[in-house]
Amino acid sequence: MTTRRNRTRLSALVGAVCAMTMTLTAHGGTAHARTEDHAATLAALRTLQASAGPGAAVHAGADGADWTLSVGTGTYGADRPIREDEHFLVGSQTKTFTATVLLQLVDEGRVALDAPVETYLPGLVTGNGHDGTRITVRHLLQHTSGIAAYSPGVPWVVTVQPPRNADGTYDPREVVRTGLSFAPVSAPGTSFTYSNTNYVILGLLVEAVTGAPAREAIRSRVIEPLGLSSTSFPAHGDRALPAPAVTGYHGARLGGFYIWTPAKVLDPSLYGTAGAMVSTLEDVTAFYRSLLGGELVSPGSLAEMKDVPASRVGLGLSSRQLSCGVTAWGHSGGMPGYLSYTLVTEDGRHASAVTNTLFQYGAPSSQMIALMDAALCED
Repeated sequence: MTTRRNRTRLSALVGAVCAMTMTLTAHGGTAHARTEDHAATLAALRTLQASAGPGAAVHAGADGADWTLSVGTGTYGADRPIREDEHFLVGSQTKTFTATVLLQLVDEGRVALDAPVETYLPGLVTGNGHDGTRITVRHLLQHTSGIAAYSPGVPWVVTVQPPRNADGTYDPREVVRTGLSFAPVSAPGTSFTYSNTNYVILGLLVEAVTGAPAREAIRSRVIEPLGLSSTSFPAHGDRALPAPAVTGYHGARLGGFYIWTPAKVLDPSLYGTAGAMVSTLEDVTAFYRSLLGGELVSPGSLAEMKDVPASRVGLGLSSRQLSCGVTAWGHSGGMPGYLSYTLVTEDGRHASAVTNTLFQYGAPSSQMIALMDAALCED
């Protein structure tokens, strides 16, 4: 069953009518569903979208039956509900892919979690109070390195930007050096500070150990073995999303109205192994389900990834305690134009959500968390 609800969003220049559509996907096909089957999740999705982008969608399920709810539109000014097979930038969900490859290298005896980063990347993490002989691989994976928070390419967060090459791409070593130009915020291993710099360093570590570009290591070790045909790690300079794609926007609230403008396109090399990947709701869900199902790393390495301190952040995974008493594992992601989140539970429940804007201030994080809880705790 398809339910539509028109609502008008006004901006200074344009107006559009957005529609709400709901579908249920099961066993790879699309089947009609009754709205009341997912009433709580639909209400939470509407609440998210009211504070988020022109559109929002959640792909969820359990016991082999997947379903998708979508409200609003993936393209402003059109009636295009976001689908589970449409591409978008998954942002920091990339970090879980990077961590997975690192833990595979640990399983192979090629990397030691508690070895200093200096062992693998001599001379990279040094100066301005940073000491790569004291920062371990584990510290980088768990954001306890003491390296300051850094979001390159986002001028309203930080004004110091790495140098850009003539072709508009970035050298990851220069991105790291710029991130290290900020003084450490703590001694290694003493406190949690989320920093993209940690995971750009880890990408360089993967390259040093494997002798291959990090994007190729992720492709050959994770994407291809799992058959994630709609997931990719774009090469430097490749800024176009594959079709079909969700259109990302910058959103501005003016009173009760919104103004939507196409999101700034950042080169994949700016975030690299910290946030450059492209996927779909279906594919990113399949990745996390495979990881938590023990298909990608050893039981010991998976236990390390899930070993979370008070910050609830492990090695490339974060935990979320649900209202129904279950712990879910996954990661959120934010890039200009997109806010997303994927969680899976050990008993097979899973949910992945996206909205097509990332507000400069006041991102609807609590509404996203409430949506994931509703989707995963359905009866």
